[in-house]
Amino acid sequence: MQSASDRHEYPAHWEADVVLRDGGTARIRPITVDDAERLVSFYEQVSDESKYYRFFAPYPRLSAKDVHRFTHHDFVDRVGLAATVGGEFIATVRYDRIGADGMAASAPADEAEVAFLVQDAHQGRGVASALLEHIAAVARERDIRRFAAEVLPANSKMIKVFTDAGYTQKRSFEDGVVRLEFDLEPTERSLAVQRAREQRAEAHSVRRLLVPGSVAVVGTGRTPGGVGRSVLGNLLGAGFTGRLYAVNKAFPEDLKHLDGVPAHRSVREIEEPVDLVVVAVPAEHVPEVVTECGEHGVQGLVVLSAGYAESGPDGRERQRALVRHARAYGMRIIGPNAFGLVNTSPQVRLNASLAPEMPRPGRIGLFAQSGAIGIALLSRLHRRGGGVTGDTGVSTFISSGNRADVSGNDVLQYWYDDPDTDVALMYLESIGNPRKFTRLARRTAAAKPLVVVQGAGSAPQGHAVRATRLPHATVSALLRQAGVIRVDTITELVDAGLLLARQPLPTGPRVAILGNSESLGLLTYDACLSEGLRPLPPLDLTTEASAEDFHAALTRALTDETCDAVVVTAIPAIGEASPGDPELAEALRSAAAAAPAKPVLVVHVELGGLAAALSAATSTAPRAEAATRARAAAAGAGQQPPAAVEAPEGTHLIPAYPAAERAVRALAEAVKYGQWRREAADPGKVPEYEDIDEKGAARLIDGLLARGQGLTLGTEETCELLGRYGIRTRRAIPAPTPDEAARAAAALGYPVALKATAPHLRHRADLGGVRLDLADEEQLRRSYAELTELFGKPEQLRPVVQAMAPRGVDTVVRAVIDPAAGAVLSFGLAGAASQLLGDMAHRLVPVTDRDATSLVRSIRTAPLLFGWRGSTPVDTPALEELLLRVSRLVDDHPEVVAVTLEPVVVAPHGLSVLGASVRLAPPPARDDLGPRTLPAY
Repeated sequence: MQSASDRHEYPAHWEADVVLRDGGTARIRPITVDDAERLVSFYEQVSDESKYYRFFAPYPRLSAKDVHRFTHHDFVDRVGLAATVGGEFIATVRYDRIGADGMAASAPADEAEVAFLVQDAHQGRGVASALLEHIAAVARERDIRRFAAEVLPANSKMIKVFTDAGYTQKRSFEDGVVRLEFDLEPTERSLAVQRAREQRAEAHSVRRLLVPGSVAVVGTGRTPGGVGRSVLGNLLGAGFTGRLYAVNKAFPEDLKHLDGVPAHRSVREIEEPVDLVVVAVPAEHVPEVVTECGEHGVQGLVVLSAGYAESGPDGRERQRALVRHARAYGMRIIGPNAFGLVNTSPQVRLNASLAPEMPRPGRIGLFAQSGAIGIALLSRLHRRGGGVTGDTGVSTFISSGNRADVSGNDVLQYWYDDPDTDVALMYLESIGNPRKFTRLARRTAAAKPLVVVQGAGSAPQGHAVRATRLPHATVSALLRQAGVIRVDTITELVDAGLLLARQPLPTGPRVAILGNSESLGLLTYDACLSEGLRPLPPLDLTTEASAEDFHAALTRALTDETCDAVVVTAIPAIGEASPGDPELAEALRSAAAAAPAKPVLVVHVELGGLAAALSAATSTAPRAEAATRARAAAAGAGQQPPAAVEAPEGTHLIPAYPAAERAVRALAEAVKYGQWRREAADPGKVPEYEDIDEKGAARLIDGLLARGQGLTLGTEETCELLGRYGIRTRRAIPAPTPDEAARAAAALGYPVALKATAPHLRHRADLGGVRLDLADEEQLRRSYAELTELFGKPEQLRPVVQAMAPRGVDTVVRAVIDPAAGAVLSFGLAGAASQLLGDMAHRLVPVTDRDATSLVRSIRTAPLLFGWRGSTPVDTPALEELLLRVSRLVDDHPEVVAVTLEPVVVAPHGLSVLGASVRLAPPPARDDLGPRTLPAY
């Protein structure tokens, strides 16, 4: 039991589960007075050498004074953290605040001495690195800005922990001791180191689940049928290359084998190590199984059992207890309520799922939270005929169920550098951590395509999801910005995945169309226009076209520098000269092989044989040497395509689609993704502006927040804060009476505008609450009288007077810090375009110069800014600079949780900010900048 500290309450928010370098987990928590026995036991298991490195002298045992010192902390000036597995310490870290003289001190001293001790059996697992991240975060919270550590020169492992962390540091050598001093402020390098370690650890934790050396199925029935027995049969049917065990506590003692697999009454009875356990017992028996697995050293669990968070509040608490229980033993969980996982690698052949057939091996990775959707995806990729057909295989498949532990983020970490996965397909009913998912998606998409269907409704009951205030459309836009290929249905998911797995990325939007049906060619042409592509006039080969005609036409199209992709349309033809399906397929394949840099798609009508023939090869992994052989074969064959029916191993397979719209939609997504890949290579930069007063803005914000926890700034305060970032707003003077309105106009100079700023009239010029171009006092007073007559008394209208701005296009700029997604910058045209039609574009902060340029051009009404129908183009560079300045403001000061500039009138020369509001609040926690942690349960 954990107790209160000497001076502060126990800081429960410092507790965290972490993934270690080898993929196992550990719990990090503060050390308390109740940990004396654990500390002594831990110290007894540390080698004499490690003790010497820690204390610089032989130190065989801890004295009572030592134990008291190392377990009594005030959680401010003295803090100790422990990493635990199974409730026992495996490592500790401690800091003591010191003054300039190196002696114990209190605030405002901002330096602390830090020291580690890691049990020898757990050295090399990255425990010290994880502890350093967490103790550094604790120190920053307690206003400690710098750590000092004294290390013996021979203790190279600990020196490496400090030097590899990426912090700015100084190193000295005195009296036989290496002294390291380093600042705790996160740097670009320290964040990069932290995220690289996170990727390696989380990827390894998933790999341990997907590549086990041995699997036990707990809950295997003695008679055929039932979940456990089905999974055991699926593992056997797939030809799992490791050891298998059947476990059921109801087995009779004389039962030694089941279906040829060793049978045991409990996991404890298995003499060999067990890497993965599939749990198929009722929920009430799962805790007992988890304990057995943890004590046996099992690395991971696939929990198929239902009755957890999907069943209501009691199940939700049962699910939390399950996660805590498994993590205490360092195990990760797929599920509960999971469908299972599959790895088709010939070296593994794992089908630890309810799928009765092993999917074909291939290059596509699949992740689905829903078991039903997972079945649909596997079925669509596996079957031949109907819809998109052909042999396109799966590398790995995970259906996570309630995803209480292992999530889509973990799987992305694994797929990022998995050599067996070329394309990642994900069906996400919810996104638990959008900020992290967006970061991981951006990195993954830069290496391989990531196609996502994202549920638009509320999260399923079993999913723990952070609350977000962003609309679904905004989250989708942010995913696209991160390079995610965002589609709406599983049909589109598979369509896009097949194209990306089989064909190269197009280098542009120009599409050549050829085929033996004029009507189907025109339909494809129209579909290209609808999807924003640039189709060339269709080439009609007529229904009499032979295989040689298709081969020659496709060859010409692929060598044409004015096209970037080719869509071939084909319908059944009748006649002796008409090509058969294998002949036509080989003609298309050989022509495509001769020019492998451009994608080729086929739209076919009722040609199951053609689709099968196009997919005759068994591999979707393109290889350069295979493409070279294909080019050489085509060159040597003259005008005749090769006679071989089967495509050479490793050549590009041509995807076939039953409808032009589906083929073109998949191609359009590939075009947009290719464009994103090219732009991502040069993401731009965040410009510096000399007139930004970051420190002055910080002082102003601190002073304003001292008044309360959250507030919307007044007009003068808003103008002052924005002015610190070079954002000038046009002054609006309150006018509670006609006389004060006249005095305000005289001070500003005519012409002026008179506006009602009441909430129901603000930014609603269509209701008549705004009067513009008032040239003199007479017009001003007349307008004032009209407004009060139409809408009520001045105190209801809240009228203001403002100097007229140059004419231009009214726009709106917003920034908000969402607790789940982070800081988001939005832009659109003011009025109906953004309010009624939702025509807004969004980017994650910080925004680069390239982001700002694309943001302005991303809205559908962007032509109004660039001289639409003969109008004068407005000053978009000034608008982009404004966006960059707002981005800098919210990025530099997370206390600025909302900014709205409306309207921003963009004129041919310059712009005017006519309305502005700013809201301040204590900044939300930034877990992406803090130490690595697993989601809390």
